[in-house]
Order: sequence, then C-alpha cells, then structure tokens
Amino acid sequence: MCICVNCRHVHICTTYTLIQKQHDQNVKISTMNFIPTNTLIKINISQSKDYHMFDWDLKECLSFTEKPGNWLIKNE
Repeated sequence: MCICVNCRHVHICTTYTLIQKQHDQNVKISTMNFIPTNTLIKINISQSKDYHMFDWDLKECLSFTEKPGNWLIKNE
C-alpha cells in the first residue's frame, strides 16, 4: 500500500500525481506543487499470458507527514 494515503501532502504532491497517472486516474496537475525529498517507489509487476500489470506504491519519503485518512478529504 502506498504511504501517501496517510500523508498531509497527498493532495499537492508531485510524486503522488505520478503514481496516480500510472494507475490511469484523472489528475488535476495545476494544483500539484509539492516536491518531496528522497522518495522510494516500489513497482510490482504481475503477468499472465495475455497482459502485464504494474502496481506503483510509494514506500519511503523523507517529506512524509502523517495525517491519517487525509486522502479521503477532497480538496477542490
């Protein structure tokens, strides 16, 4: 699981925006202006006969500031 979901910066983070893009989610790029330091992204690769699937998760980030459930709060 991506640690971003419990981070204070989730709604403005450029790294989280990148991860959302990789998951084919709609992203509002104009509001993303926070650049975290020293991040580690883990990419899990699953494959079958017919397709390959990539799952991107942020595992480490020195800018992480805990705010549980912050991703549930929709900023507009």
